[in-house]
Amino acid sequence: MSALITTALVAAVGLAGCGSSPADRPADPQWAPAAAGTGSATPPPSALPTGSPTARPSASGRPAPALPRPGNPKGRASVPAEARAVNTAKPTRVIGTGTPASCTSEAVVAAVAKGSVITFSCGPAPVTITMKATAKIRNSTGPRIVLDGGGRVTLSGGGKRRILYMNTSDEAQGWTTSHCQDQDHPQLTVQNLTFADGNSTGERTEGGGGGAIFVRGGRFKVVNSRFVRNRCDQTGPDLGGAAIRVLSQHRGLPVYVVNSTFGGAAGQGGSCANGGALSSIGVSWVVLNSVLTHNRAVGRGANPARGGTPGGGSGGAIYTDGNRFTVTIAGSVVTDNRANEGGGAVFFVSNDRTGTMRIEGSTLRRNPSDGFETRGLPGIFFLGARNPTVTGSTLR
Repeated sequence: MSALITTALVAAVGLAGCGSSPADRPADPQWAPAAAGTGSATPPPSALPTGSPTARPSASGRPAPALPRPGNPKGRASVPAEARAVNTAKPTRVIGTGTPASCTSEAVVAAVAKGSVITFSCGPAPVTITMKATAKIRNSTGPRIVLDGGGRVTLSGGGKRRILYMNTSDEAQGWTTSHCQDQDHPQLTVQNLTFADGNSTGERTEGGGGGAIFVRGGRFKVVNSRFVRNRCDQTGPDLGGAAIRVLSQHRGLPVYVVNSTFGGAAGQGGSCANGGALSSIGVSWVVLNSVLTHNRAVGRGANPARGGTPGGGSGGAIYTDGNRFTVTIAGSVVTDNRANEGGGAVFFVSNDRTGTMRIEGSTLRRNPSDGFETRGLPGIFFLGARNPTVTGSTLR
């Protein structure tokens, strides 16, 4: 049941070249919350539109499914300023001209490639845009890139492809510094969006994973968003993240996931070898006022893979590996996830035992681990600096 990542994988993740580059940009990113006078930058769930009724049209020609509002309405975790939604009242570019038909996959791909603050104008009804190609971020754009669906837009992979991709170490997207593994840009925010039916099966860049979104480098956060029915490869000892896969962040700063839902109902969850919702190596996470339910890690053989198995099956909702990193789950609901191996809710392995985890004001229930978990921590497999800090939470 050892969970140490292999030397080969460490080399692949940590040592990719970046080439020569122009002078580096300033170090500390400044993620702007909503401007003064606009109220809370992270609107409460009641302020967001509901999912579309089955009779409403979608940009793909199919009705968008009805979905609950994102996040945990009972969550009381404090949200720091840098984790809140970005004010998009004055967008740099707008996808669509006011009708569902004008909101196309091609328009999304083109806008994302150009970067900056992006919103949608697809009409008053919720729409689904089925992507014909993965939207890829060019590393020279921004440095801040915001994709805001206004609570009415679903980006769908159609069960065939990954939806969104950012990788500062991918030469095809442009090298912008000499240290692509640790740079402060691009700074990507996705907010008020639904990501549905993403599928990265067969995508092997940086080891694969990330059925809806793949990120390496820069900064990344998710606010007021939903992730449903996403998938990635079903086997592999360290591959993961049916919804999101992250491999590095600038200066080890965390990925924020705020007021968002992964799964949310039976049949809506994600499925991957590991990490039915989230997966990372050496990356810290802060998950606030969110819902992660009905996700599954479906691989078999754990990590490293037992003899005669393809490996995987850990972290029904969250799979984390690496050395010095942290995971905080606060004001959140993590229920009805499952792992074929370890950690029906959360798999946490800090190889050098420096990593820590906190669970605050959250509920973790009915997250079976079919293989193994840490005694006294139902649904969790944990190897770190010390036992997780659990306050005001229910683990069953």
